[in-house]
Amino acid sequence: MTLSELGEKAEAYVIDLLEGRCRGRLDRALRVLLFVLSRGYRGAVQLRLALFNEGLLRRHTPGCLVVSIGNLTVGGTGKTPVVEVFARTLAAKGRKVAVLSRGYRSKRRPLPERLRDMFRHPDREIPPRCVSDGKRLLMDSAMGGDEPYMLASNLPDVCVLVDKDRVKASRYAIRQLGCDTLLLDDGYQYLALRPRLNILLVDATNPFHNHHLLPRGFLREPIKNVRRADFVFLTKCNGSPSVRHLRTFIRKHNPRAEIIECTHRPRHLVDVYTGERHDLETLRGKRLAAICAIACPESFEAFLRQLGGELVHCERYVDHHRYDQREVINFINASLSRQADLVLTTEKDAVRFPKLDRRDLPVYYLRVEIDILSGRETFDDCITRICFL
Repeated sequence: MTLSELGEKAEAYVIDLLEGRCRGRLDRALRVLLFVLSRGYRGAVQLRLALFNEGLLRRHTPGCLVVSIGNLTVGGTGKTPVVEVFARTLAAKGRKVAVLSRGYRSKRRPLPERLRDMFRHPDREIPPRCVSDGKRLLMDSAMGGDEPYMLASNLPDVCVLVDKDRVKASRYAIRQLGCDTLLLDDGYQYLALRPRLNILLVDATNPFHNHHLLPRGFLREPIKNVRRADFVFLTKCNGSPSVRHLRTFIRKHNPRAEIIECTHRPRHLVDVYTGERHDLETLRGKRLAAICAIACPESFEAFLRQLGGELVHCERYVDHHRYDQREVINFINASLSRQADLVLTTEKDAVRFPKLDRRDLPVYYLRVEIDILSGRETFDDCITRICFL
């Protein structure tokens, strides 16, 4: 077993532990330990926030429109389609937009290269990784990260930069690329850069998981910190009465933020290897095999059932898993043995699929976009109103 596979098994176990699927005596003891650690983590999070609020830690203002889009939980809110539609709408309005991402699980630069720069040029600032300069796609998903690469592929006129230091990335975007609008992807906890607008996403189907902070739960900070948001987008709304209670709950913590209900809608299918589009009707009555490595696989699989397909084989990996040829070939063979007609995956997974010389089943990804539910306002109109007040 490789180190990567061992890490994924450990991650899967921790997720099962936090969600209560592991019920042994040792598992219960571990949950108690994680709860104690989460209380310490909560204190550290609130102390850091207080230091920024009191000015003891500096918040940088880059001098242009900065919009932060993020969440309170670890993954699963459907953030990337929201970032994409914000970037596309602002670019269509004449803005020069850069998306600043942390590049979660992108490859680090080779160690010899990092050591060489450290000793030869200790004072030189290493520029951020430029996945796209708004004209060309410059990196693959391994170097740039899954979401940045997906955004860069879908947004040809938008710059996409990756760096943990997004203050540095903001300077590069403004000075080197001429950008006048910055979108902080997953930026709700990035306090070093002051946004003009704080957009918080909350998954209406599972808003705050078990209400515990890391490492006992999936919250990055206490729920009460929803009060920092200027706008709250409730994603994955499905008309459930629970949404009304969620709105009331959020309103108690943040009476000033506008709450906007939205949903993710499948638009079409795309062949992973040829890029050819197909109508959603292609799935109706078909036997489907689904493979994904995302934070919330249930939503993806539910879409396939709603579109009239019969799921005959499913495989789930931990979020951001990078597939190899053996895994995909084995999955296709298992799907064939269950008489599947098609293989389906998500758009985020598609950027991590290896090339195959032979494909015994069509392999498609499901293109999903975001829609506003409440009122007659379209998402583009909503963004225009938010960003051009």
